[in-house]
Amino acid sequence: MLTADHTTLLTAAWTPIHISFPTGGQAAEEIILRWIHFLAGITWIGLLYFFNLAATPVLKRLDPQTRAKIVAGLMPRTLAWFRWSALVTVLAGLRYYMILLARDARSGGHPGLEWTWLWHWFVVWIVAYVLIHGLMMPVSGVMDRAWVRAPLVTIVVAAASWVILDWNNGPGASNASLGIAVGGGLGLVMLFIVWGFVWRAQKRLIAWTKAHVENGTPMPAAAAKLQHRAQIGSRVGFWLSIPMLFFMGAAAHYPFLS
Repeated sequence: MLTADHTTLLTAAWTPIHISFPTGGQAAEEIILRWIHFLAGITWIGLLYFFNLAATPVLKRLDPQTRAKIVAGLMPRTLAWFRWSALVTVLAGLRYYMILLARDARSGGHPGLEWTWLWHWFVVWIVAYVLIHGLMMPVSGVMDRAWVRAPLVTIVVAAASWVILDWNNGPGASNASLGIAVGGGLGLVMLFIVWGFVWRAQKRLIAWTKAHVENGTPMPAAAAKLQHRAQIGSRVGFWLSIPMLFFMGAAAHYPFLS
C-alpha cells in the first residue's frame, strides 16, 4: 500500500526535467568559444603528449630506414593537426579571455581597462617567449644540458607569471581572468614554440626525409642538429603544458588568486 510519502517520491521521480537555456548573444558566444577551445586543445595537447611519450621514444629505437619511412608518411599530417589545432585553441581562448577582462573591468568600475590588461599580457608573455626561444637554441655545450635549461626556463616562467599577476591585479580582477593570465600566457608561449620553433625545423626535416625515401637523396649534415632542436622545443612545450593546464583549470575551479 502506497503512503503519502511514497506518492510524493513517485511524483517527484516522474516530474519532467525543465530545460532553460541562457538567453543573450554573449552567453551563446561564450559556450561556443569554450567548446571550440576544449576540442582544439584536446587535439593539440593530445598530439603533444603522443609525440613526447610514445612516438619519439619508439622512433629512436628504429633503424634509420624504417624511421625515415614512418616520418615521411606520418609526420606531415600529424604536424598539420598539431599546429593548426594549437592556433585555433589560442584564438578561441584569446577571445574568451577578452570577454572576461571586459567583465572584470566593468565590475571594478573601470570600463576600458581590459585593453590595458590585454596589452600587459601580450608584452609579458612575448618577452618570456623570446627568452625561452634563446634558451632552446643551443644544441651543444653546457647550455644544451637539461639540468641547465630546465631551471632557466622555470625562472623565466615564474618571473613572467609573477609580473603579469602583479600588473593585472587591478580593480575587479577575478580569479578566472588572473588564472588565465598565467595559463593562457603559457599557452601563447607554447603556440609560439609550435610555429616559431618546432615547425620551422620539422618542415625542413620532412622535406629532406621525403626526398631521401623517394629518391635516395642523402640526408643533409644539418638534419641531426635540426632534429635535436625540434625535440627540445617539443619537450619544453610538454613541460610547460603541466602548469598551463593547472592554471586554466584553477581559473574556474580553484579560486586562489585575487
